[in-house]
Amino acid sequence: MTRADAGAPAAGAARPPRLSTLDRYLPVWIGLAMAAGLLLGRWIPGLQAGLDAMAVGGISVPIAVGLLVMMYPVLAKVRYDRLGSVTRDRRLLASSLALNWVAGPALMFVLAWTLLPDLPEFRTGLIIVGLARCIAMVVIWNDLACGDREAAAVLVALNSLFQVAAFGALGWFYLELLPGWLGLDTGGIDVSAWEIAAMVAVFLGIPLLAGFLTRILGERARGRSWYEGRFLPRIGPLALYGLLFTIVVLFALQGEAITARPLDVARIALPLLAYFVLMWGMSMLVGRGIRLSYERSTTLAFTAAGNNFELAIAVAIGVFGVTSGQALAGVVGPLIEVPVLVGLVYVSLWARRYFTPRSGAPDPA
Repeated sequence: MTRADAGAPAAGAARPPRLSTLDRYLPVWIGLAMAAGLLLGRWIPGLQAGLDAMAVGGISVPIAVGLLVMMYPVLAKVRYDRLGSVTRDRRLLASSLALNWVAGPALMFVLAWTLLPDLPEFRTGLIIVGLARCIAMVVIWNDLACGDREAAAVLVALNSLFQVAAFGALGWFYLELLPGWLGLDTGGIDVSAWEIAAMVAVFLGIPLLAGFLTRILGERARGRSWYEGRFLPRIGPLALYGLLFTIVVLFALQGEAITARPLDVARIALPLLAYFVLMWGMSMLVGRGIRLSYERSTTLAFTAAGNNFELAIAVAIGVFGVTSGQALAGVVGPLIEVPVLVGLVYVSLWARRYFTPRSGAPDPA
């Protein structure tokens, strides 16, 4: 979502970069975007009709553009040729896959049904959030906590590829099959695995392909130094601009629901808060338990705790509509994730004393 210094040396070679002013005040920008959306929703009553007129296949074209712009820069940063550098660490790889694709969705399913049993739309939105594994902001949290940058890039790439293959099937499992087995009332929500898979293919597949081709062609034409030192910093802010644009439009369309049901919206925050803290803590303990270094344990924890709200919002909009409760649950997500994971960065640095230091690792002053 935000800019990370993709061209800097790997963790252990130099001190990680500080957040830029744009990134440092991300919670402020998100809050302002939400407020602006609410005001626009009141001042322009025909806004929803206008967006509906620019819809293709039930998806608003302006919102679709914002979502694709949001995803592309992050996927252009991934070093796709470095997958083998970390995949040899089978403990890290197996732990990441288990935490991201087994523990994470299951935990969000339990929290959503436990804390939102009477709000089926919000509950479904949170389950979708739990299925969308983080592929963006984790790079920033990992850098600030002195994690292993190369490992983060590999895990981000694997999560990106795995989401294309597994998101639709897991959505069907957690939204239809498992509730049916457990005898839970889904509130009449009908979810098509094919619809979810189609949204993932569009909103993740297209920017993933674009990011991959951009890196391959850019490095081939001008070299990696130019690509990571000049090109990526230029396109990096587009992710934040796309996110803020999408939030403005979503909150303009969701304004009535937000102002009419503030307590329901507040209830969305509780399972999100519990999810981030539990996933991060469990992942750090797993990393220490299997004797990973602090750097790789931190990377494991943040890649497991963060979520890809861009994808969750895109899927919710595509399947349930732009004014749905599912979309609102996705929109509230970044507002909770940013301050919570910033706080966990400081907890990570404090917890470093309980890990065996890696030779040459930077001092997290």
